[in-house]
Amino acid sequence: MSTLLDATLEHLKALVAFDTRNPPRAIGTGGMFDYVRAQLPGFDVQVTDYGAGAVTLHAVRGQPRYLFNVHMDTVPDSPHWSASPHELRVTSDRAIGLGACDIKGAAAALLAVANATDGPLALLLSTDEEANDARCIAGFLSTPHDYDAVIVAEPTKAEAVLAHRGIQSVLMRFAGHAGHASGEQKPSDSALHQTVRWGDAALNFVAAQSHERFGGLTGLRFNIGRIEGGIKANMIAPTAEVRFGFRPLPTMDPDQLLQLFQTLVEPQPVEFTETFRGASLPAGDTARAEERRLAARDIADELELPIGNAVDFWTEAALFSSAGYTAFVYGPGDIAQAHSADEWVALDQLQQYAQTIYRIVNSGNA
Repeated sequence: MSTLLDATLEHLKALVAFDTRNPPRAIGTGGMFDYVRAQLPGFDVQVTDYGAGAVTLHAVRGQPRYLFNVHMDTVPDSPHWSASPHELRVTSDRAIGLGACDIKGAAAALLAVANATDGPLALLLSTDEEANDARCIAGFLSTPHDYDAVIVAEPTKAEAVLAHRGIQSVLMRFAGHAGHASGEQKPSDSALHQTVRWGDAALNFVAAQSHERFGGLTGLRFNIGRIEGGIKANMIAPTAEVRFGFRPLPTMDPDQLLQLFQTLVEPQPVEFTETFRGASLPAGDTARAEERRLAARDIADELELPIGNAVDFWTEAALFSSAGYTAFVYGPGDIAQAHSADEWVALDQLQQYAQTIYRIVNSGNA
């Protein structure tokens, strides 16, 4: 293994050992951040606590053009891990540990590069990407920063991803009238019947969007994640609660989609609340989105990064794009390994990412 990869794995071992599972949103300014601070001599380092486990570390050396962003929180581990998720295991071709792929591997490589070079470099580490109450990036963006672009690390197989879907989550409730189920029912009597009719209409609408396209992405992604309601088989359901989500293309209007889903059937839901929204990448209307995509492609070309396909999963690059920054996604690993038991990142991906960042920083182009 190369010296740079060896250093990356040493940092990754340390980072994986820190428990940054989210939930339970119990991350503070010590622990992992004490470790990271100690690895960045010569950097101006600012740590900010936004509460509820949302912490950022902004580190700057010199006058960098680009900001490298990595989220340090992970999803909870599943009971199917074959060994401790917080002990890094390294085989001949992979590094296994919670967050190794998503996305502490990138953070470890950036720390290795920071110590192997003295060129300009700016890092933003955050801890609430896996939450439904993201505060870190919003807090960071509340103050202007002079960067030509933001490069967000997520598992993209070391390819620059210029576009991805947005994401919206909704809590919806229907109300009916409790009663005996033996009689004839009106459409408004059962909250669960209303829910089933709504689901059928929603699936038909989504199927009709299959022709919509942007940057290699096709159609509207949609999922009914949870339905709760009713009492028993011979009672009319007085209430029903639905949680669903959808992932629009960059060209789709999120507010119009919300309005459509809310008014699909009669009677309409008695409660309809958007619980999370993440913009598409690039953000903006069709013309603005394409302009931002081309700007990101120009920077990726300048940095000699291979351009990958658009992806279906959401990233915080969209938050930077919404704030007016040129932003794209670039990181080691494959999304197929993220959030899985025995999560892993390929060593050749880590090495390729570390060497690429080293080249950029060492040349003074970062």
